[in-house]
Amino acid sequence: MSFSGTVKEELSRHPGTARHCQIAELAAFLCACGHLEPGKPGEKNLVIQTENESVARKCFTILQKVYNIEAKATVRANGRTKRGNVYQIRVGDPADGEMILQSTRLAADEETGSLVLQDLLVVQKECCKRAYIRGAFLASGSISDPRKGYHFEIVCPEERKARQLKEMIHSFHIDARIVTRKKSYVVYVKEGAQIVDMLAIMEANVALMDLENIRIVKEMRNSVNRRVNCETANINKTVNAAVKQMEDIALIGRTVGFQSLSEGLAQTAELRLQHPEATLKELGMMLNPQVGKSGVNHRLRKLSALADELRENEEDCYDKTVDHN
Repeated sequence: MSFSGTVKEELSRHPGTARHCQIAELAAFLCACGHLEPGKPGEKNLVIQTENESVARKCFTILQKVYNIEAKATVRANGRTKRGNVYQIRVGDPADGEMILQSTRLAADEETGSLVLQDLLVVQKECCKRAYIRGAFLASGSISDPRKGYHFEIVCPEERKARQLKEMIHSFHIDARIVTRKKSYVVYVKEGAQIVDMLAIMEANVALMDLENIRIVKEMRNSVNRRVNCETANINKTVNAAVKQMEDIALIGRTVGFQSLSEGLAQTAELRLQHPEATLKELGMMLNPQVGKSGVNHRLRKLSALADELRENEEDCYDKTVDHN
């Protein structure tokens, strides 16, 4: 099972014992997959249709426990995707449907027939906001495998619904954003720590711990990689510097000789040739008298400057020879 499926499986078992929270969660289900269908003349029936068995089961349970309504549930094969089933829950009595809409503060959109929150009275309490977000995620949300990346989203069919959901998430100090995808509006969160917070809001505590464990391992691995890369870069820098120093000292030895150098420079040059792998600190300890790291570095810079000067003189001599010929 995918990580997203595991989260939904955990959330589907969440009891939601408070009546007002169950109503808030039902409101989210109805916003995502509920609509009104024409029935007898002048009447409309409340219908919930979903491909998610957990959503259908929760809707049926809430209707039974909270409203004492025996809704009719049907299952049929999904003709559109050729996979899975479509679950439909129909409230037979239009009066019961109207009562449900009133309690959930929902109204049908005149153009689409979909159900929209008239106001946020049903999610005034923090616990009810949690229940609504949980229901919205169960109905039309997904979360990526945290081993590959961090992405949490809930798909809304209309912009108004997306904005209402975004505001609820913002009330928990989470930076949710909206992006359009084809004809849908997607409320999403990208940052790993905030996705952990989203799981906490929905009370998916087991999934939260799993995600935190994955994040810890990833951060440790990234930290080790950064340290290794940094050390490798430092080693390369040290090796390249040592190679350049050896080349400079060899040039000085071939041309003017170490006898032309001051005692300190000559001693440093000879020790570098004898110990090419030694650090500046180690070279300083070998000198007599001993010199600090900065002192050794200063001497090597002087040797490098002298070598550069000798190279320029060689080039000038070569250019004059070529001109003369």
